Amino acid sequence: MTRIHETLLWLCSIPSPIGEERALCDAVAARLGRLSLPAPMRRYGDSIVVPITRGTGGPRITLAGHLDVVRTQHDGPARIEGDRLYGAGAADMKSGLAAMIELVETTPLSALRCDLTLVFYAREEGPFAENELGPVLDQDPELGEQDFAVCLEPSDNRLGLGCNGSLHATVSFRGRTAHSSRPWQGENAIHKAASFLHALGQRAPIEYRDGELVYRTVTSATMATGGRGRNIVPDVFELNVNHRFTPDTSLEKAKADLLALVGDGPDVDVVFIDESPSAPTFSAHPEVARLVAAGVAGVEPKQAWTDVARLAAHGVPAVNWGPGVNAQAHQKNEWTLLPLLDEGLAILERWLVTTA
Repeated sequence: MTRIHETLLWLCSIPSPIGEERALCDAVAARLGRLSLPAPMRRYGDSIVVPITRGTGGPRITLAGHLDVVRTQHDGPARIEGDRLYGAGAADMKSGLAAMIELVETTPLSALRCDLTLVFYAREEGPFAENELGPVLDQDPELGEQDFAVCLEPSDNRLGLGCNGSLHATVSFRGRTAHSSRPWQGENAIHKAASFLHALGQRAPIEYRDGELVYRTVTSATMATGGRGRNIVPDVFELNVNHRFTPDTSLEKAKADLLALVGDGPDVDVVFIDESPSAPTFSAHPEVARLVAAGVAGVEPKQAWTDVARLAAHGVPAVNWGPGVNAQAHQKNEWTLLPLLDEGLAILERWLVTTA
């Protein structure tokens, strides 16, 4: 077992389900506080900003990772079995946190070619508005001035450029109750949703290309509630609709597109409950080329949403890359591959110690 394996096992042994990140934040802060830092680390709630190097003359680079994990089910404690490490967050994204910590604990900091900052933040797995990276970016005196950032989300060491935006909306159809033996005396709210649901079912993904990268706009009904009883014509039917939109689309246009898809009938309302912008690819950024040269496993579009969009909105070019197993995110008995973790640390070292 290598040092980075031990670090990931340590991280996974400290529970940090969303909203309960304090113990892990305290532990990471205490561990990194033993380094010789050029300035004090800064804490915001259960998130920390850790300055690692300053005055290098190189670019200002941030590595960012979230401390929280989703509440998943596990059949045992964090452990290593063969080449897999099992534990809540092992892939998403304590593998990325382990790489961040090991990089600065084992690499001579004088060898880094950049002014490096680490950000560990809370509440990423919840709604956009509750994510602590937002207030950290708003309040921290340095983060908005960074030249480049990497979110170490699990990606199998593949470089993910850009990200799709995401809207969640409650679409409500209104009717009028009646006894189900005499439905003509009411208006069935569920039936009123039929044409909209049919349109969603027939809607093909809309592609957007940025060079070789292909992103897709997709819209799905993901939850449904309605009805007052088995023998009552329902007067309200609500859908959660998730609209994922491509990097060329603004949040305002995405909202307008979804409103147009729903239509403006008198018996339907749309309330947006979670709004996350998309992010550009930054494919021409010089640090992207350096990451590719450092040996990433490939380059691909990020179809899902990540905090690269939040960083981009604050003027910081950002990409997705991390050593965790992407397919294991949010899974029961989540695990990640230790060889990917070892190679991820090596990629970080090759990228950040290369002469600018």
